[in-house]
Amino acid sequence: MIKLKPYSALFLTLGGFLLAGMGIYFIFLRPSLLPEDSKYIGLSLSAIQNNIPGLSVWLQKVFWVMGCYIFTTGMLTMYVAQTSFRTRTKGAFIIIAIAGLSSIGSMTIINFMLQSDFKWMLLAFTLPWFIALILYLFHK
Repeated sequence: MIKLKPYSALFLTLGGFLLAGMGIYFIFLRPSLLPEDSKYIGLSLSAIQNNIPGLSVWLQKVFWVMGCYIFTTGMLTMYVAQTSFRTRTKGAFIIIAIAGLSSIGSMTIINFMLQSDFKWMLLAFTLPWFIALILYLFHK
């Protein structure tokens, strides 16, 4: 029989790694405004920048903070995956389920609501978390 315990922790570690990478993207690479942002708002990027000149600078700082939080969530998830989740510490499953839903899960849902260009990528980033929880449940 396949031992599922290490695989659940492995998938959760992968989910944490993807979150940490996403955090790095938000800190260092994400532009303040994406083309999809202007499409959603209904104004061109230049019209947004002309009408709200400080928006890009402010948003960049917001994305730095958000990126740091996303990175931290990923790092903590990797740690929990290799410790409490792997050893099946009481409460680890529910904490990871809530953390997944409130982090990458909510980001994915909202990006689908916004019809984001990144919605499918985010859904793919959510899969390791979901798989880890399923494998955890099947291992006794």
